[in-house]
Amino acid sequence: LQKQGRYAETEPILREAIALAEDLFGPEHLEVSVPLNNLGVSFKYLARYAEAEQLYHRALEITQNALGPDHPEVATIYHNLGGLEHAAGNYSRGEPFARLSVKIRKRALGPDHPDVAADMAALAAILDRQNKFAEARRLYRRALGIFERIYGPEHYEIAVNLNNLAAIDQAQGRHAQAEQLYRRALAIKEKCLGSDHPDVAFTLNNLAVLLKSRRRYLEAEPFYRRAIEVFEHAYGPEHPNVAVCLENYGQLLRQMKRAAEAREYKQRAAKILAQQK
Repeated sequence: LQKQGRYAETEPILREAIALAEDLFGPEHLEVSVPLNNLGVSFKYLARYAEAEQLYHRALEITQNALGPDHPEVATIYHNLGGLEHAAGNYSRGEPFARLSVKIRKRALGPDHPDVAADMAALAAILDRQNKFAEARRLYRRALGIFERIYGPEHYEIAVNLNNLAAIDQAQGRHAQAEQLYRRALAIKEKCLGSDHPDVAFTLNNLAVLLKSRRRYLEAEPFYRRAIEVFEHAYGPEHPNVAVCLENYGQLLRQMKRAAEAREYKQRAAKILAQQK
């Protein structure tokens, strides 16, 4: 269900798994940490950040006590804590977690393991949002090389790195390169995940933002509309990702001189974001 982006549906199943593990093994057993961590992942995507943080920290304490502080499973939870802060927009808070995940996993598995590459890519995503582009680009390129060697050119992890490299190119004004990378990332994600997966919608929105910045408004509009539809279906109409797309689409409509429609989308976005405060 998580791989299909059906995050809300995972909650009752994972809560039952937590309760069963606690009853069978006790509340501090390693078996409890796995569903705790997985429920944290779902809550991150559902923008239930405070609940996700509590679950991750409980899973981290259990895992460290059971396996020690230098085990790869500990790195997994640090990776997720970094990803949670990234999703919540707290990039400087997420950076230490992401760096710990790279350090622990690299020491345990070696520098060329795909899980280490995933940690490096996650750290890079936090760095590029702080405009630390040089280090982020190096990490993305390093991760991309590992993924391509192990998985081939059309794996999901390839698409994630291409999307993020495109964002750096876009931020630094290399628009043609960014568009090429976004389109390649989108094609891989649609092939791997299907056209209705929320991760596809992220790249749809990113590509639309780029096209809008290049005044290619008619090309951008269908990407925005698709992104909104996918996010609403996956997360519900009140999710902050929906609000971001609505706001972006409203800006496009203003530039297309469709003022009434633009106001409607801006108001919808503002209402959703007000509920998040």
